[in-house]
Amino acid sequence: MADFFEFEADFVDSLRCIPMQVRCKLDTCGIKLKLSDWNQMTTAERQALVELPCTTETEIQSYREYIQELILQRTGTAAAKLPIEPHPAWLDSDTIPPTVKEKAQEMGVVLTQQKWASLRPLQRFALIKLSRPGHENKNFNRAIAEFHLL
Repeated sequence: MADFFEFEADFVDSLRCIPMQVRCKLDTCGIKLKLSDWNQMTTAERQALVELPCTTETEIQSYREYIQELILQRTGTAAAKLPIEPHPAWLDSDTIPPTVKEKAQEMGVVLTQQKWASLRPLQRFALIKLSRPGHENKNFNRAIAEFHLL
């Protein structure tokens, strides 16, 4: 099932940018995908990266192998690896990462542990990514509203 957020609506139809669900899968399988590499893929290949499961160890390994092969075919270079977080913050419903808490406070939003715990892991992933320093943060505000955290 494709799980896109409303704040991604301006680019998910064409998949011209890497959607959060694919970014989450990339972090899960430890592959860094540049937008320039993504843009060399066909729409069908991008759609496959959206739809392929990446939850169990077997799925994660298959996803990793698929994307490594795809990047090699499209760019002629091996995929860059990312360290795989053994206990990803987006799977921890008990602890709000400081960057997320601070970014929410800048907006005047008090993000409680209960609200954090009520979010789906992909929603927590999106807030973590959107709250990182140097990230274009207009989507953080949109995500906070979309996730009913105001």
